[in-house]
Amino acid sequence: MSVPHALWTSMLPADTTFAPDRVAVGAAGNRIEFTDGSTRLSATSGLWNVPLGFGNQAIADAVSRATHDASYLTLFRAPHRYAEVAAEALIELADPIRYSRVIFCTSGGAANDSAMKLTRQYWAQQGAASRSLVVGLRGSYHGTMYGSHALSGDDLLQSVYSVDRRSVRHVSHSDDGEELETLLKREGARVASVVVEPVLGSGAHALSDAYISRLLDLRDEHGFLIVADEVATGFGRTGTMFATDEWAAPPDVLVLSKALTNGATGAAALLVGDLVASEFTRGGWTFVHGETQAGTPACSAAIVAVIEELHRIDVESTTRALAADLWRLATRLKSDGVVSEVTGRGCFVGLALQNQDASQLSGAEVLRVVDAIAENGVLVQPGPSAIELIPAYGFSTSELLEIDSAVRAGVAQARGHQHEL
Repeated sequence: MSVPHALWTSMLPADTTFAPDRVAVGAAGNRIEFTDGSTRLSATSGLWNVPLGFGNQAIADAVSRATHDASYLTLFRAPHRYAEVAAEALIELADPIRYSRVIFCTSGGAANDSAMKLTRQYWAQQGAASRSLVVGLRGSYHGTMYGSHALSGDDLLQSVYSVDRRSVRHVSHSDDGEELETLLKREGARVASVVVEPVLGSGAHALSDAYISRLLDLRDEHGFLIVADEVATGFGRTGTMFATDEWAAPPDVLVLSKALTNGATGAAALLVGDLVASEFTRGGWTFVHGETQAGTPACSAAIVAVIEELHRIDVESTTRALAADLWRLATRLKSDGVVSEVTGRGCFVGLALQNQDASQLSGAEVLRVVDAIAENGVLVQPGPSAIELIPAYGFSTSELLEIDSAVRAGVAQARGHQHEL
């Protein structure tokens, strides 16, 4: 006997129910199929997770082989060769001059938790335990584990859950780093790390070149570590393999998750620079962090297969070409008055929305726009008074035209509904 509403879905009221055309049963290429037989084009890469398309055969085969040959091996107090190969491939991809060690996790939120722990321990074991503050950006999203929930810069009911934010600070992302500099003048000697998304996942706001330059200069001045959360921007999304590849100097820790396995398994990774890794090695320190499902053979095999696929499609040239078409589409939507602003970078685009009186849309209003666009055949990501386009890298011209048509129709439909109210 089936239990009605047994599944409690994420990020929606608990009493939310779904029609058959909202319950997914399969996915292939860039489309998702629903229980009523309908399909929709996913312009979200499956929550950023699937840039190489649903059902990628090379990745599926790699996971299948690993599941058959080594169904489970742990990284607790012992290595296994699958994880070693995946770690070596990630370091080679990201540049061994920039990074030297890999810590596997199971999600972006867990990886941000571990990054906060790692940077605090780095200072504590050198006798600087007072360096315990972690600084994030307002409007950022790093996850909903207790540490990453505290670090996330949006109002996500942190007070309801008694999330401890006493050792976390937040500053603006849109002032070229002025507020960060002011904070550091006051508390710089207590800051363990500053955590930034090169493009904020909520709203697709890219950090300015001036912000990044000031951040790097402030690191030189105050000595804190930089953690770059590239959960949303890694693996070619912005036109380079990692968004931080364009920085004048690398971050000390790189956080990766979405796209890491093309959604085949839950996975995340910290790529740790030699400044941090060498201190742990020299001191013989133990990093007390472990996750049962982190770096399993299936996960590791998927990572290696993803990297091979990225090389096969020449991901940087592929995403730059797709980005040019995507930004032309977005610019036309703005010039035609469908959206009010275009934000983001590369194949990660935010389309800002306004009410007719130029006020910001509420979260519920944004979800109505998203639903209206879905009714017209395309799935887009909601943001703060915005929608986001995050297409997979193999999108065709005709699929981009589908996005254009559905966004225009959905926004018009939602505005008509608002006018009726």
